[in-house]
Amino acid sequence: MKRRIPISLPSPFGRGVGGEGRLRKGGCKTTALLPSGTLTPTPLPRGEGHLLRVGIVVIFALALAACGQAMDNQPKYETFEPANPDLFPDGQSARPRVPGTIARGQDLKPRPDHIPYKVTMELLKRGREQFNVFCAPCHSRLGDGDGIVVKRGFPHPPSYHSQRLRAAPLVHFYDVITDGYGIMYSYADRVTPHDRWAIAAYIRALQLSQHAPKKDVPPGVTLASGGAHHG
Repeated sequence: MKRRIPISLPSPFGRGVGGEGRLRKGGCKTTALLPSGTLTPTPLPRGEGHLLRVGIVVIFALALAACGQAMDNQPKYETFEPANPDLFPDGQSARPRVPGTIARGQDLKPRPDHIPYKVTMELLKRGREQFNVFCAPCHSRLGDGDGIVVKRGFPHPPSYHSQRLRAAPLVHFYDVITDGYGIMYSYADRVTPHDRWAIAAYIRALQLSQHAPKKDVPPGVTLASGGAHHG
């Protein structure tokens, strides 16, 4: 004959988790069918359930900490640290890019020989905005090469109003923005292809503002030495 005998089982998850019945003394009180005369298991002392929970937490913490050590402690070169000449003959741990490397999302379509957009007032306004942000610090807002950084000792760039640059095609300015020129570094990662064309178009407008022929001067504007001025 079997009868129900209450037993207490330890719970490693603390109060609120367990089998049937109520929690008591760090474990859960439940019932089980045991043969008649079977001894009831002795409940764990109060402190042992707490130690079990702490032990599980410590084990998980150590396991998680060990996951990052393999990456943190692996052999590697720090920034600007010289390299082993047997590994890299030039002794530089910072390696150059592999030839042919391109940036993610880089447009691989060939660059057109002429501006691929209609020159509108909106395009010129965009070009002026980007020119004032990226070009004016060196070239000045007039394009004469007398920007604020030049006044503080930076080398003087050529004036856009020189005969050489007035005769240059728009694609020349696009290429200089893309690839850099002389001490000027590339702005390809800062200025989009669309904005490079917009800047090139605005540079041409700047040139015309100082060298507009009389026949192109609109009514109400008089010519002065060096360019057109509003009367």
